[in-house]
Amino acid sequence: MSATVRIPTTLRPMAGGKSEVEVEGATVGEVLKSLDAAHPGFTDRLLDDDGNLRKFVNVFVADDDVRFMDGLQTPVPDGETVAIIPAVAGG
Repeated sequence: MSATVRIPTTLRPMAGGKSEVEVEGATVGEVLKSLDAAHPGFTDRLLDDDGNLRKFVNVFVADDDVRFMDGLQTPVPDGETVAIIPAVAGG
């Protein structure tokens, strides 16, 4: 299964400056693992020590937040887009 991953501006240096990359994976977890294999360092930035998404990282499959689906086990249909969106806070 192939997926397009949208990379936020702050993480693009890790992906060679690319805003999107193509990786393989049938679930969000597999997609992120493939992303890290192709561009090392993503796992450290996206997942905590327990292997869960960090609180300040949002991941969407199409327009659906995976936190309200099956988390890292959320299926990624072939050809779908996975977007990584860092949380923004301020006051």
